[in-house]
Amino acid sequence: MSDFNLDAYFARIGYSGPTDSSLATLRSLHLAHPQAIPFENIDPLMGVSVGLDPASLQNKVFKHGRGGYCFEHNLIFMHALEALGFAVSGLAARVLWGQSDDAVTARSHMLLRVDFDGKTYIADVGFGGLTLTAPLLLEPGLEQQTPHETFRIVESADHFRLQANIGGANIGGDWRTLYRFDMQRAYEVDYQVSSHFLSTHPSSHFLSTLVAARALPDRRYGLRNNRLSIHHLGGRSEQREIATAAELADVLENQLAIIIPDRAAFEARLRQKTIVET
Repeated sequence: MSDFNLDAYFARIGYSGPTDSSLATLRSLHLAHPQAIPFENIDPLMGVSVGLDPASLQNKVFKHGRGGYCFEHNLIFMHALEALGFAVSGLAARVLWGQSDDAVTARSHMLLRVDFDGKTYIADVGFGGLTLTAPLLLEPGLEQQTPHETFRIVESADHFRLQANIGGANIGGDWRTLYRFDMQRAYEVDYQVSSHFLSTHPSSHFLSTLVAARALPDRRYGLRNNRLSIHHLGGRSEQREIATAAELADVLENQLAIIIPDRAAFEARLRQKTIVET
């Protein structure tokens, strides 16, 4: 798209590699993005509207150095890939993490379809604590190693399921389904409807639960309310509970690289939501 600032995107993710529309470029960008731009839902938690138009996305993520949730991440990634000449389109998924595989949930998640050289790849830089760090070839049953976990795509009668091997296949890990999706194209207006619900409806967990995540070369950080999880490559994990709002804000800023717009108001919100002790 003509009004997307590709140079600002490269600066935001610290990228100076190739810019051709090749699989190598796609893989490099897909790895750099989730390491530089954290997953976070501070805006919905604070009652701030989430804009998905290109100007709002670039202002928040590039100018102010913020993160965001799936629609923000994957729309930015889609705009960047389009600017580089990739054949890319949006898809929608039903999240099944923490649900049974036959559960029927809303199409509340965004992912991308990328086509070139007669093959189709799935890209997704916005699934929080298990965000892909590499694109996946759409080949059902193929186990695909990423810089972090091993993933596979399972085909069902009318959809595909994305699954991750939690803990690693060599140390007894088990396959867990992240979400189900099909190849029906989704558009920005579809994401706007879902995003409006997730960021404003009283039943949305994004209004009551703090969620943040970041992938690093040797680990993943995942935060849910005041519980920080650190998953190291190789399978070792550790968790700790954070007692105070100030300490939680420090963790977000220092370990997850999240810029908090108004720290005093944010800490007050954490106490109001009883995410930390009052």
